[in-house]
Amino acid sequence: MKLKTYQLVGIDVAMHLLRPGAKWEITNSYFSRWDDPRPCPSWQEVMDTVEKIKAFEDSINTILLPEQEAKFKAQLDQIEQANNS
Repeated sequence: MKLKTYQLVGIDVAMHLLRPGAKWEITNSYFSRWDDPRPCPSWQEVMDTVEKIKAFEDSINTILLPEQEAKFKAQLDQIEQANNS
């Protein structure tokens, strides 16, 4: 099983790449505040950027220490248990 934790993925990183320095807030996938003269990106643009960030991180051959693997596996197990509850 390949364990991967994304370090760069997040709406905030995607937004910084799309509109550096913009002031914004998101509520339920909707921009509830947009204080920037540039056009607000669509939610699809943001999600496409997140996928590009993930693809970039997936392209890097990350080597984890055994204790890191155990920690990440435990976190994944907790998430899976929560999703099954």
